[in-house]
Amino acid sequence: MTAVTSDTPATRQAVPFVLLAQVILIANSFIMLYPVVVMVLSAFKTTGEIFEHPFALPDFTQIGNFAKVLGETAMPVYFVNSVLVTGTSILLILVLGTMAGYAVARYESRTNTFILLFFLAGLMLPLKLAVIPLFILLRDLGLLDSRWSLIVTYTAIGLPSTVFIMAGFLRTLPAELEDAARIDGASEPRIMWSIMLPLARPPMAIAAIQNAVPIWNDFFFPLVFIQTDVRKTLPQGLTTFMGEYTTDWGMLFAGLTIAAAPITLLYIALSRQFIQGMTAGAVK
Repeated sequence: MTAVTSDTPATRQAVPFVLLAQVILIANSFIMLYPVVVMVLSAFKTTGEIFEHPFALPDFTQIGNFAKVLGETAMPVYFVNSVLVTGTSILLILVLGTMAGYAVARYESRTNTFILLFFLAGLMLPLKLAVIPLFILLRDLGLLDSRWSLIVTYTAIGLPSTVFIMAGFLRTLPAELEDAARIDGASEPRIMWSIMLPLARPPMAIAAIQNAVPIWNDFFFPLVFIQTDVRKTLPQGLTTFMGEYTTDWGMLFAGLTIAAAPITLLYIALSRQFIQGMTAGAVK
């Protein structure tokens, strides 16, 4: 038997729009990837080569810029600080946000709507507008110039969106799963951690990536809260590579490449769960 193909007028009219969409997506991908490619290629060049031959391929065996960044600067310290701040913040955001979203979504209460609206209000109020009272609060708590000043701030910023994402997804899970577990004698914490949360990995991946990228790249709050050089994060520490009169652009691009690598690898590692979470509503 031969397959019957659809060749209706509507299908023929849709072809140009599909081709146009593909061209736009390819062009957008090129625009997004071009700066990244230039950054990586420039990391293997000297400052002179960057300006004299900006589009030439470098000698990838020349890793002098990376050696100087890792051996002659405080880049490893900045890297460790960023990993600790970002990792701890994401852990707290996921744990607290998931528990709050689970309580709002799975337990019937007249206050649930108000609790959810309370968290959603955090999406409408940029915390940077309250930086002065926040600075005073952290100073009074003795948290200034410490990693915890950033961790507490980032956790507060990330909780509203995480609660919203988790509550929205957990409400779609069938109640029969909980009822069957209760019949088998499972406790409420066991139901949440062993049954519900494994099903909620896609929205957790979305929340993790959504919060990890801005936390890792944030320059504003470290600039305000951190004064000691050994506690600086990567975005703040990379500014030390730029001098008042001269800048070693090769070292700077090498530092940027090192700084971009972890968050890129995290996105690749969670991309499957991320895409699954984004398309879950379309196939439900």
